[in-house]
Amino acid sequence: MVPSGDFAFGFQLVGIEGLLLAIWFNKIPEKTVVWSANRDNLMRSRSRVQLTSDGDFMLSHPKGEQIWKAYLKGSRVAYAAMLDTGNFVLVGHNSTYLWQSFSHPTDTILPTQILDLNTNLSARFSQMNYSSGRFMFAMQADGNLVVYTTDFPVQTNIYAYCATNTVASRFQVIYNESGDIYLMGNNRRKLNDVLSNKAPVGELYQRAIIDYDGVFRQYVYPKSAGSGAPMAWSPLSTFLPKNICTRITASTGSGACVFNSYCILGDDKRPVGSTQ
Repeated sequence: MVPSGDFAFGFQLVGIEGLLLAIWFNKIPEKTVVWSANRDNLMRSRSRVQLTSDGDFMLSHPKGEQIWKAYLKGSRVAYAAMLDTGNFVLVGHNSTYLWQSFSHPTDTILPTQILDLNTNLSARFSQMNYSSGRFMFAMQADGNLVVYTTDFPVQTNIYAYCATNTVASRFQVIYNESGDIYLMGNNRRKLNDVLSNKAPVGELYQRAIIDYDGVFRQYVYPKSAGSGAPMAWSPLSTFLPKNICTRITASTGSGACVFNSYCILGDDKRPVGSTQ
């Protein structure tokens, strides 16, 4: 757990006996997961995560089979730390970060997090199924920010339904402490907004996620009940795309809804499949 207690790192129970090595918001009842190591391979009891005497950080089955490992750049880990930002870091003997969860996201980004070139967010399969799903938010190596459908269960891109059409080197997606999420060019200037919401970090917990329905949304949760706002995750008004039902027009895949259904937006602006 971090000094503030806002985030925790460890095993979270999924279903009856599945264990997910994860980072989550620790001060809210939902214990919302923001990162995980073994989303496609849940563990069972007596599994363990360890920092070995050789300086490796890994997740193993009870019989010793390695399931996940943080791949380092040749240096040995001195210690691990959970930061107040929600970033879990492995630190070398010279105090440099050898590995950090912010550089290896799953489906979520947090304030102060940066998506560098060739970094993806992969949607979960459903609300409570954390395994890799049908959509990908990709900061491509060519500088183009693209949201794709995937060839589920294989994480291969099929159809791009949102793109910034920016091609240049050293572009990044920035999520700053003011709640802005934007694309920054190689001249260190804002190129364009990804989401144009404003939400101060000091009063609200925040996260942005490529949801299981293929929409990139930003959510906030009050840090205290005195604000008068609902004590729950609330989506902000700007999301990407505005209407996913009309944006996914590919002839392959199931689109935003299930196979053989019409896709319409419900009152909450989420896609709903209809067979009528």
